[in-house]
Amino acid sequence: MKELNKMTTLVVGASGATGMNLVQQLLKEGQNVKVIVRSPEKLPKSWKNNKSMEIIAASVLELSDAEMAEHVKGCQAVASCLGHNMNWKGIYGQPRKLVTDVTRRLCDAIIANKPKQPVKYVLMNTTGNRNRDLSEPISFAQKCVIGLIRLLLPPHVDNEKAADYLRSKIGQDNDLIEWAAVRPDGLSDEDEVTRYEIHASPTRSAIFDAGKVSRINVGHFMAHLISDNSLWNEWKGQMPVIYNAAQ
Repeated sequence: MKELNKMTTLVVGASGATGMNLVQQLLKEGQNVKVIVRSPEKLPKSWKNNKSMEIIAASVLELSDAEMAEHVKGCQAVASCLGHNMNWKGIYGQPRKLVTDVTRRLCDAIIANKPKQPVKYVLMNTTGNRNRDLSEPISFAQKCVIGLIRLLLPPHVDNEKAADYLRSKIGQDNDLIEWAAVRPDGLSDEDEVTRYEIHASPTRSAIFDAGKVSRINVGHFMAHLISDNSLWNEWKGQMPVIYNAAQ
């Protein structure tokens, strides 16, 4: 069994289904966790009595730059499982660039703190977003559908721009931030971690032949990216795709 590093991780989007799985996995590994949540009452009671947890009640985009930097200080990793609510207000209301703006502000906070060692930034993304650092071929039909999705569903554009910020603005040679954008496909709810596969690029069409992956598997992989340096070194600066393994 690999030895995992003892770390403190700040998680945003911790009240969501995947974010909860990530936090649970980090706690299971004996890690320290900070979460920023608008509604702490939605969190499991066990978190509120856990000495390894710090719960910050706030709307992340309403924090000042100084407050954001203070919350990030002392964290060796930051993870975002933020997403838009799948209702009319969540899809078409403000903030339309939630994931992108939070990613930018958290990265700005890390840079302002000038950490001695690079901070790991793990972003939950989507297989519908291509890694433009690689030649990921997609069919003409999928290009058309994705183009339509961009016009009709602002959250998809937000996911694209958040990953692009990490790729193009933070880049591969930043002294203060290292990053990975995890791309799950066809999220489902399961109670146990099962075998899963990690690929550099999608092995199937996200539109016409989508795969499946459980949220608990995504949380497990993200937690291990954070705590296992050998796994991190394998995937940092990349956008790994995760699928459940064939049973």
